[in-house]
Amino acid sequence: MIRDITIGQYYPAKSVLHRLDPRVKLVCTLCYLVSLFLFKSIPGYLVATVFLVAIIRLSKVPFSYIMRGMRPVIMLLMITVVFNLFLTREGDVLVRVWIFTITEGGLRTAVYMAIRLVYLIAGSSLMTFTTTPNGLTDGIESLLHPLNRIRVPVHEVAMMMSIALRFIPILLEETDKIMKAQIARGADLESGNIIQKARSMVPILVPLFVSAFQRANDLAMAMEARCYHGGEGRTKMKPLKYKGRDYAAYFAMAVYTAAVVLIGRSVPLHIWIF
Repeated sequence: MIRDITIGQYYPAKSVLHRLDPRVKLVCTLCYLVSLFLFKSIPGYLVATVFLVAIIRLSKVPFSYIMRGMRPVIMLLMITVVFNLFLTREGDVLVRVWIFTITEGGLRTAVYMAIRLVYLIAGSSLMTFTTTPNGLTDGIESLLHPLNRIRVPVHEVAMMMSIALRFIPILLEETDKIMKAQIARGADLESGNIIQKARSMVPILVPLFVSAFQRANDLAMAMEARCYHGGEGRTKMKPLKYKGRDYAAYFAMAVYTAAVVLIGRSVPLHIWIF
């Protein structure tokens, strides 16, 4: 399960998405995530599906690798589906067993919410798969640069996000090593009730926190040894510059967003097709 978590990891490949400016990928990802809430109809989901599949093909990231990142959130996905399925009371009653009632609106909402969550995770994961942590830092800092006028420490915020993304795969690997070491010493991490399982996590969390603090201290000392004093007056080795493919990506996202908005307005919300 630990190795199935792919969030924050970079997948090296030679694709159009990998060569795009990180600012373009950040803006387009945000637009795509917002667009998922602009429609509630079958045509809208078809457009979003076609667009996501096309982006995945362009990224050259294996579909199995993307799906592997979905496994840790299956439980959250199931809880969301169950709550929407039984707590939404709209439309005709389809099934009624004891105190549980499934209506047409509840089934529709549960299915659409599950699709949205899957698309949200896949869309946001593609950004980290195709962008290095340094690229994300530069992109975030460039997009938030106007906030410097109101004394917002943009560079420091971007640096913290970059360090957090870098530490995710490191901490996951460290957690996997600690769990294997505890199991080799006879620790039982699977059996028992919820309280017993929570107690069995203590031998894992304690050394994990110690290791995390030690790594953070080593990183801070390394940055101080290299005379790091924040973003003021710093230059970049690779300045961000827009190219033709970046403007083409903005245009493609604008066309997709316009199509989603038009479909959302043209198809009434009370018309549903299963």
